[in-house]
Amino acid sequence: MNSPRPRLDPAVAATRRAVRGLLAEARAGRFVADGDLVLVALSGGADSLALAAATAFEAPKQALRAGAVVVDHALQAVSEAVASRASRQASELGLDPVVVRSVQVGTAGGPEAAAREARHASIARVASDLGSPLVLFGHTLDDQAETVLLGLLRGSGPDSLSGMQPLAGRDGGPAYGRPLLGVRRHTTRQACSAAGLAPWHDPQNQDVAFTRVRVRNAVMPVLERELGADVAESLARTADQLREDSAALDHFAEEMAEDLAEHSEAGIALSVRQLAANPPALRQRLVRLAVESEFGVTLSRLQTLEVCRLVTDWSGQGPIDLPGVRATRDGDRLSFAAQ
Repeated sequence: MNSPRPRLDPAVAATRRAVRGLLAEARAGRFVADGDLVLVALSGGADSLALAAATAFEAPKQALRAGAVVVDHALQAVSEAVASRASRQASELGLDPVVVRSVQVGTAGGPEAAAREARHASIARVASDLGSPLVLFGHTLDDQAETVLLGLLRGSGPDSLSGMQPLAGRDGGPAYGRPLLGVRRHTTRQACSAAGLAPWHDPQNQDVAFTRVRVRNAVMPVLERELGADVAESLARTADQLREDSAALDHFAEEMAEDLAEHSEAGIALSVRQLAANPPALRQRLVRLAVESEFGVTLSRLQTLEVCRLVTDWSGQGPIDLPGVRATRDGDRLSFAAQ
């Protein structure tokens, strides 16, 4: 008589199920096809290590290859050893190829933003070199909740509060997938433990000099204690809802832009009357869309509101200078021209 199969650890099952779902979605959206290489962005921490293990198991079941890219930021004395260890773990899990890249981190935007920019640029180059159309990141539901909370604290708009997208294409680069956005951080730790994987514990995750660390270790525990243990889930659900609403408004704005916009050698113009007839959320999107599509410039919310005042509160005031663009109202036309 055959002995019963050993019971799969629930945490391992949760990470595999999450990866399986995202890979299926990527297939349905034609981000990947048979034989494509899916890369895991691996830091060696519990989240990305659990993701690597789940991807190594699930990718072949969907006729996909699985590899890993490890970025050494060279910001800590042990960073090279950590990267080397992570690459060995990836190989032992069956990921192939496994690529390690060292980067130089600048200072623009602060240490967190600079490290993220250097990391993503390096990962995109590796994906391009290997012909990988999809890179997976180990962001969890907790990361999503922290992102939404940070957006709230900054007074950001819906794009920021929408958090990270589970699957998104990128112009000129690989698509990014985040299968674990519905998985709690404690689940990835349990998945590693159940699989006998030893993650690296980054000391910077305890450094209160970083705003995200303060939110994670001080703010979130207080919210959970005072408001209930499901605060993170509630914040993540908020991101999902805002992302859906934002996508719908973007869709309407893109459809309307074709009727509103007039192109010329100097730039682009929009009908003031039609802009004024729309609610503020659509009006602002139409302005941002016009400037971005014509000049490749992304306006901030404050810049967008200033331009929109030429529509709603115009009393003859002169043009507004934006980064590389000038906005001018002339009668019923709101014109944008390169400076």
